[in-house]
Amino acid sequence: MPIVPDTKNWTWVLEKPCVDCGFDASAVAFADVPALVRANAARWPHRLAQPDARERPDDDTWSPLEYGAHVRDVFRVFAGRLDLMLTQVAPTFPDWDQDATAIDDDYAAQDAETVALEILQAGTAVADAFAAVDPDRLGRTGLRSDGSAFTVESLARYFAHDPVHHLHDVRG
Repeated sequence: MPIVPDTKNWTWVLEKPCVDCGFDASAVAFADVPALVRANAARWPHRLAQPDARERPDDDTWSPLEYGAHVRDVFRVFAGRLDLMLTQVAPTFPDWDQDATAIDDDYAAQDAETVALEILQAGTAVADAFAAVDPDRLGRTGLRSDGSAFTVESLARYFAHDPVHHLHDVRG
């Protein structure tokens, strides 16, 4: 059963700490993002191996497995967005409807062990991609279709919040 889509514009996390998970993107240096992502990815397999990984805490909240599949896809989407920013001039990112993806890809029915492995792989890939960025390219820009503008640096800090927030969602 689908949950109510999240339609919030989360770009505010670049300016103030997240009241839910406590993540403060403004306190994260670009150079720290790869290690933060690797550490986050390494924590998901344990959580997805728990007996309740498929259980939703309520009808309006994804299960840990669904959040894990989402985080895997966030890693992949942001690796793609970073690549666009580094290879094109001021690209507009393709839209990504995370809620439609959760339904279309049936996150709830995916294999938890496979998702855990894919999180590690995608997390490593996006962490490596951010780690490889030359410091003189941090100011390159990209846009979401809603007009939200990012530099490579702000994209990294914005992106880092998502997996941290969702690990908090499934661990409390």
